[in-house]
Amino acid sequence: MAIDSDYIKQQATQLANYEVQSALAKANRTEARYKAQLSAVTTLESSLRTFGSAVKGLKSLTSNMLVNSAALSHEGIATASVGLKAIQGSYDFFVEQLASRHQFSIEGLQDGDIDTSGSLTIGQGDKSFTIDLSTIDNNEDGSNSLAELASAINKASDNTGVKATLVRSNGQVSLVLASEKTGADNAITLSTSNTSGGAFDTALTNRRELSQAQDAKVRLGGEGGMELTNASNTFNEIIDGVSLTFTKAHKPGDQPLTVGIDQDKTATKEKAQSFVTALNTLMSSFDTLTASGGENGTRGPLAGDSSIRAIENMLNQALRGNYGGATLMDFGITSDRNGKLTIDSDRFEKALAEKPEAFEKLFKDKGGLLETIDKSITPYTNSANGVMKTRKESLNLMLRRMDDQFDNLQKQYDNYYSRYLKQYTSMMQTMSAMESTFGMF
Repeated sequence: MAIDSDYIKQQATQLANYEVQSALAKANRTEARYKAQLSAVTTLESSLRTFGSAVKGLKSLTSNMLVNSAALSHEGIATASVGLKAIQGSYDFFVEQLASRHQFSIEGLQDGDIDTSGSLTIGQGDKSFTIDLSTIDNNEDGSNSLAELASAINKASDNTGVKATLVRSNGQVSLVLASEKTGADNAITLSTSNTSGGAFDTALTNRRELSQAQDAKVRLGGEGGMELTNASNTFNEIIDGVSLTFTKAHKPGDQPLTVGIDQDKTATKEKAQSFVTALNTLMSSFDTLTASGGENGTRGPLAGDSSIRAIENMLNQALRGNYGGATLMDFGITSDRNGKLTIDSDRFEKALAEKPEAFEKLFKDKGGLLETIDKSITPYTNSANGVMKTRKESLNLMLRRMDDQFDNLQKQYDNYYSRYLKQYTSMMQTMSAMESTFGMF
């Protein structure tokens, strides 16, 4: 009788599998559960972070929930930035002149015309800085070039706000100086000390004016109205809550620019809706992760999870809170039994018209709704020691332990296989010997 090694291996494999199959099935179920929970916690963390980012965006100092807007009668004259404190009304502006930077060119100089001793002092208002002409020869060729002078001006540590550049035309090079800021107070002055009085001083004296340093002049009330001046073309808080940047001057007799300030109800509602949408998206994520299952549904991987219940309770409490004497319900923003919000447009617009400042305080005041939610969510999403980070670390640790458990099961399987392989081989050898003995009779 020949020994069938394939049959022996097959039998050993079947018996070894039988020995570990129960423990292996349990380990597979446990691993699948841990992986599902890890994926769910990762999704939950992402949903919380997305919601938190939306809250932080609305909470930003540069963002208001209450939006005011400006309507301009003419395009191309100005742009407007309207803040929370803007008062509804209509204002006329006549732009007499725009603010400009001081700019001039120094012409007719060749490299080598610039003195190698003495100094050049550049002033702006009551400030100035000095260039020591004996120190600007960077290539050490014994002479100063226009490029070396421009570099020295631009790199001066005490430069008051003057930029130097070289302009080339038809083989001629001119040095152009310009103030960084507009306004009469930023006019540039030049003076030399201990120079030769030659070509360099002559060129400075005969410099060509390209642009005057002047303030912006705007008249409130029309061409003959109250004069307003500013070093910049941007008039911050030209009226309460309104900043205007003027881009074009009027001509005598032109119609003034009319700026109408009013509440932007559509944009304000969009801000409220963005909060509602962000919260509802988070709640939908909760619903999926915590679904109880049933005949026609799949049980969520975090069904009955205490962390999600805690977050939901926190959010529900925050949404029902009173902030600055107002609640979400006062503005027609209500929640259903699943915690999702809706806006009653009629109630919202009516309440907003009656108490706009209360709407802003409800969301943006210190200790208001947005700050309350932001502080409440941070312990869960903190990247250093947040609840979600800790939970993911715990689940990853459990999965690593499952790897050890699978390794142990593999060792058990190998031991069973070796034992059964040895036993079957021995049995087959015995049977083969007996068959040979019987054949002798």
